[in-house]
Amino acid sequence: MSQNQFDSIREAYEHFIEEVLGTEIVWGLSDGENWATCESEDFEGREVIPFWSNENFAKLLCTDDWSVYQPTPIRFDEFIDDWLHGMAEDEVMVGINWDEELVGPELEPIWVMDDLLEE
Repeated sequence: MSQNQFDSIREAYEHFIEEVLGTEIVWGLSDGENWATCESEDFEGREVIPFWSNENFAKLLCTDDWSVYQPTPIRFDEFIDDWLHGMAEDEVMVGINWDEELVGPELEPIWVMDDLLEE
């Protein structure tokens, strides 16, 4: 399934949870020093860090302004313990399985953590 074939934001999120639990890897975009971020479309004044459930989905976004980034794997435990906890403290949103137009869920890190840990 290609990323833009999700019928809904909910389907993109459910696919993320299922695939991450299976592989225990989350993908972000990094240039070696920094991670891709952007302003939230849904929450004024909030920053979002997008993540994907597989490398191919992440690679689709490595164009234009984000051409300097490469898909970078993050271990599941590191994602939970370091990323999501830190993002919650910093009030940064989590972008999930965004498509090429940067459309997809923007969620509170605690919600994503809860869903990953309760499965």
